[in-house]
Amino acid sequence: MSYTSQSKRLDATFAALADPTRRAILAKLATGDTTVNDLARPFKMSQPAISKHLKVLERAGLITHIQIAQSRPRHIVAAPLKEATDWLENYRRFWEEQFDRLDELLEELKLESKTETTETKGSTKSKRRTKNGKQNRSKS
Repeated sequence: MSYTSQSKRLDATFAALADPTRRAILAKLATGDTTVNDLARPFKMSQPAISKHLKVLERAGLITHIQIAQSRPRHIVAAPLKEATDWLENYRRFWEEQFDRLDELLEELKLESKTETTETKGSTKSKRRTKNGKQNRSKS
């Protein structure tokens, strides 16, 4: 599989998933095959508008339909979603590693800060000013 063909499939998948209506349609299809009328029912849009959404999902390879008598139920296709999930997984791992490194750095900085604060408190002498503004050092 070439990078270009994979990239085109991912582009089509993410473009199809960008619309909330299409995501809702996929969520409904995840529960089982469904007719266009059943898919259209929860939406306040025309049958042609729903059909356009279904065509986008079909072109992206996310759904298919089969002819059963006079009905053409839609069926979700998992492969493009898995491909998108796998692609995203690489970036999730990358960011988890970055956050883990940041956590380690913050822990190191906390420890250094505590050590410096403890050392500073133990080695400083308190300074007090007298009435005439001169410093008077007292031993701690």
